[in-house]
Amino acid sequence: MSRGVNEETGNRDVPRPNVVLLSLLLVTLVAWSGLDAVSVAPNRIVPGQGHAAWEAAGWPGFLISLVPMLAVLALAWRPDRRRLRWALGLVVAMLAALPAWLALAAARLVEADLPQARLGVGAGVWVALFLLLLALIELRTRLALSRTLGGSLLLVPLASFAAWLTFDLAPLALRQEFLARRDGFIAAIVEHLLLVGAAVGVSLVLGVALALAMRRWARCRMLGFAVLNFLQTIPSLALFGLLLAPLAWLGAHVEWLAALGVSGIGAAPALLALVGYSLLPMVRNTFVALDEVDPGVIDAARGMGMSRGQVFRQVRLPLAAPVILEGIRITTVQAIGLTAVAALIGAGGLGTFIFQGLGQAAMDMVLLGALPILVMALIADALLGALTDVTRQGEAT
Repeated sequence: MSRGVNEETGNRDVPRPNVVLLSLLLVTLVAWSGLDAVSVAPNRIVPGQGHAAWEAAGWPGFLISLVPMLAVLALAWRPDRRRLRWALGLVVAMLAALPAWLALAAARLVEADLPQARLGVGAGVWVALFLLLLALIELRTRLALSRTLGGSLLLVPLASFAAWLTFDLAPLALRQEFLARRDGFIAAIVEHLLLVGAAVGVSLVLGVALALAMRRWARCRMLGFAVLNFLQTIPSLALFGLLLAPLAWLGAHVEWLAALGVSGIGAAPALLALVGYSLLPMVRNTFVALDEVDPGVIDAARGMGMSRGQVFRQVRLPLAAPVILEGIRITTVQAIGLTAVAALIGAGGLGTFIFQGLGQAAMDMVLLGALPILVMALIADALLGALTDVTRQGEAT
């Protein structure tokens, strides 16, 4: 923890305030107090009426909700390691308490004789949720917690949300949208995961092959990176559109492609576009990882009588694995987000709910598609990041 030093006495002063944490909690406090926390509508068609946090929970509940925010502000003012741990616990507790607060708002604002009434989550709650997650990341970084431990902290608010959603959040608009589209929602998640898995798998195989070719031939390296960088400059929607006409022609004139279901719309153009976008981070990380292995280690392996193949499999590849895994992490998170756009060309996935919701001005349907994508990206980032850390630790030992 950074501390100032008194020039006259040479003694260390108290820790300096954590400006990042102070800023995040101050903005959270302002957003929670000033923005609408929830909205209530008698049905899906009528626009909801916004309610501030003090209206939703009453003045006692509102004032109680301010206590942990003020406590974190006080702890961030003199942030030694013990106080940062307390601040971390309070931030996790606030995240876990948000569903309970929504349940209290539902009990106070939603009338029991209106079964179609819906409780929408307002800007105040979304801003508070976003800023508290940033505060969680800041505290994890300051305390030097591992990715695994930092990711496991999110299990507490997720478990709280799942529990409250099951029992006491029946009027929540997002829950009602899910219940009305449960079968389609599950099918969309499966389609989304299949597209992401296929794109990452194909790009991994092609990426390793291209990286090996680039290491062998310098001309291939220059041309390959030029083409891959060019693909990254094309907007995703434009790339999906450019593939429609050639794939439609191929599907109509090549029998075996038609038998595979290749056409101008659907999964084929979506998969090709996703692979195109995924290749640059995969190739770049694989190339750098293989190229930067210590030459002394390679010479030692050859001196032990290893063949070229043995050197690659047993020495170069294991040493390059952490950076290659980092490329897989970046590619996976990127593909999870880009797959949402593939719904515009009939590829399915969670993007279907996003674009249907935008067309119907139904923000809860948009959230039904967007929130699982966010959760998938966070889970993939945490798991692959933890695997990368484990690989680095194994390499160090």
